[in-house]
Amino acid sequence: MRDAIMTSLEENRRFFPPENPQANIASMEQYRELCRQFEQDREGTWRKLALTHLAWQEPFTRVLNRDKAPFFTWFEDGRLNVSVNCLDRHIEAGLGERTAIIWEGEPGDVRRISYRELHEQVCRAAGAMRELGIEAGDRVVIYMPMIPEAAIAMLACTRIGAVHSVVFGAFSAQALRERIADAGAKLVVTADGGWRRGSVHALKPHVDEALEGLEGHTVKHVLVVRRGGNEIGWRPGRDIEWDEALAVAPSRCDPVVVSAEHPLFILYTSGSTGKPKGILHASGGYLLWARLTMLWTFDFQPASDVFWCTADIGWITGHTYAIYGPLACGGTTLMYEGVPTQPDPGRLWSICERHGVTIFYTAPTAIRALIKAGDEWPARYDLSALRLLGTVGEPINPEAWMWYHRVIGGGRCPIVDTWWQTETGGHMIAPLPFATPTKPGSACLPLPGIEVDIVDHDGLTILEGGGMLVIREPWPSMLRGIWGDPSRYVETYWSKFDGRFYFAGDGARRDEDGYFWIMGRIDDVLNVSGHRLGTMEIESALVAHERVAEAAVVGRPDPIKGEAICAFVVLRQGEGDEALKQELRAHVARIIGPIAKPDDIRFAEALPKTRSGKIMRRLLRDIAAGRNIAQDMSTLEDKEVIRRLMEG
Repeated sequence: MRDAIMTSLEENRRFFPPENPQANIASMEQYRELCRQFEQDREGTWRKLALTHLAWQEPFTRVLNRDKAPFFTWFEDGRLNVSVNCLDRHIEAGLGERTAIIWEGEPGDVRRISYRELHEQVCRAAGAMRELGIEAGDRVVIYMPMIPEAAIAMLACTRIGAVHSVVFGAFSAQALRERIADAGAKLVVTADGGWRRGSVHALKPHVDEALEGLEGHTVKHVLVVRRGGNEIGWRPGRDIEWDEALAVAPSRCDPVVVSAEHPLFILYTSGSTGKPKGILHASGGYLLWARLTMLWTFDFQPASDVFWCTADIGWITGHTYAIYGPLACGGTTLMYEGVPTQPDPGRLWSICERHGVTIFYTAPTAIRALIKAGDEWPARYDLSALRLLGTVGEPINPEAWMWYHRVIGGGRCPIVDTWWQTETGGHMIAPLPFATPTKPGSACLPLPGIEVDIVDHDGLTILEGGGMLVIREPWPSMLRGIWGDPSRYVETYWSKFDGRFYFAGDGARRDEDGYFWIMGRIDDVLNVSGHRLGTMEIESALVAHERVAEAAVVGRPDPIKGEAICAFVVLRQGEGDEALKQELRAHVARIIGPIAKPDDIRFAEALPKTRSGKIMRRLLRDIAAGRNIAQDMSTLEDKEVIRRLMEG
């Protein structure tokens, strides 16, 4: 597949500069040696890494408990505090004056916060939460713009053992209401508003609306940061000013030491039923993997790197690689409040230049938008400080990979193309910079300790070719369940192969070199004239055509076949016509068989995706069936995509 773009393993070495002597895993031999250690003594290797990389109040004696599989637990009798690992340990090491957070607001205001200053603010916020009755185990919903107070609120929760649930600030009141109710939150932390796309986006009014329409909710207080300056309603006794609450709180707050298995956060993600799933992560295992993947996948050098993960904290990417990962390593993370293309596409690159960003991590959707903006924008800025680039979420097509490498990285920066999920907590498949030879568009190889495989419908390994992506062994940062719904957890992730493997619905293929190519979600199995066809297989066949960049296949009702196959296709270049539709149908028939030929092919400029890069297939199903779209589209990355698809 994609033979015209792929080159051999040896030829792809040219995309890398000479090995970096500071690299955490500096060579493929070191990678293979660490993998061998896991093969020989899996639990012993995890034990050594956990004791080396985390600060424990009480070290654990048991690494992994399989007794209640698939509800695995890690380091369960060990005790620690996440905020201590992210703050106190670095201050005690003499790094209190090191910059922890560089923040830039969309209007241009800038704050630089040291570890000592961040520690004080976290302690004050934690003390304020305690004054509002928040105790260990209580849930706190955080509905905020990308401002430092969002990170402070997250860390304050960890300080006192509260469980945070961050809700993306662009979500609607209805989406917020569902998450508050499901989590059983006692406190909401929000802001009056935040800057986005050149104006203030109101947040507090959405909180008011969410609570007004929620019968019997458990929220006692709403803690409000003044950021946007927009007018808001105020309910005395319930609503509390952030600045006023922190001003009277003590600057010291002793950390609550919790079990490594203590819930750290709930993060809601979309589910096939339409009801959000509350993905639950635990403290010790999650933090260990956040720190390790920062060091391994990004070759993070805390003393010198400025790391910018462009994701909002409302997504797992923002949790792990904007907050917990960099801070667990004692490094500097950059946060930006607004849209990186505001007021123009050069804003993103001007931020990189002004703050000396060395590692830049963003989503392929953003890269494609920047490509459309033109090469002249990055050319205006000095990006020489960049030494590493990363992509997250969906598979990145090879052309976008090459543009990123050539235009932004100047042909010198390795690209870390990562595969992972909300459920995994951190990277699972990714190249190691300065070590792994890469292939544009491939996530490359599993990280040490991660047992990834590609299997067929019977669970048998596929050594070369496409199939279902599974994880054979538990790992420390795996989700601990779905909040309040253990049966849904088992059904969603473990039922496909009778509990043998973790399977979250992604398809992939493995090439002749053992490299993994992520093909996207296997959300649907279509029933076409009594034949069961996987949408992933049809999508894979379409993308194998030289003119196709992306494809999404859904079913629509058909009075004769039961379901008809509808394909939404994004071309690499040019426009589609009837002749190309027939060519693509014949192409799929050659690869899979005539039964798999799409009944309907629709060409599109882009596919509707969430801000984390997932194709919103439920929307495509509605469009294919000619139904009105009544779903909440607040997670949609670009609403214009839907309008154009419906008009087309």
